[in-house]
Amino acid sequence: MSNNKALIVDDDENIVELIRLYLEKEGFSTITANNGLRAVELFKSETPSIVVLDVMMPEMDGWQVCREIRRVSNIPIIMLTAKGETFDKVLGLELGADDYMVKPFETKELVARVKAVLRRSEAKETSTEKEIVFPGLMINLSNYELKINGKITEIPPKELELLYFLASNPNRVFTREQLLEEVWGFDYFGDSRTVDVHIKRLREKLEGVEENWQLKTVWGVGYKFEVR
Repeated sequence: MSNNKALIVDDDENIVELIRLYLEKEGFSTITANNGLRAVELFKSETPSIVVLDVMMPEMDGWQVCREIRRVSNIPIIMLTAKGETFDKVLGLELGADDYMVKPFETKELVARVKAVLRRSEAKETSTEKEIVFPGLMINLSNYELKINGKITEIPPKELELLYFLASNPNRVFTREQLLEEVWGFDYFGDSRTVDVHIKRLREKLEGVEENWQLKTVWGVGYKFEVR
């Protein structure tokens, strides 16, 4: 882990210091910020490997910081917040966060999640099969690009990863829990409705593209990428 640099962002200096100590003990180098504006500045100048990002902050909140980072990078992001409602979880994941922890949290669990998110990120980078093509559809996980009928379509990273995973396993049915495990990671304790929201948004993008394949609901079970 010595080559990994973590950007820790929280307006509570005690939380920042606690996370910093635990991550450095595990071999991380760290940089810290107490507001969103400073976080964006450090992200651009320091190129961290992962961002641990609080939501409620002055000047620029965590949602805005996440949006700014996702415009230029797929770096792993773990959101921290005192809010635990499903809406907040889904919003963070839709914006491209890789994981979500609700305060108060166990610091050891946070460190475990940081390591797990980095492992998944590194596995994606070393994967050789990163492009899937169907009529009217091209999914490229190397550069996180989606083309629909030859045109590039803007899509949040987790939506693309979910579509890529399902399309990589055509006609196989997955439960919501399996999709959370495969796409968000086994250590993501999310609400299964997160999957429903992502599927709904994918269908809006893919509606009417092609008759030979579709994202299909298998009632009482889950979802599949059906190829006729």
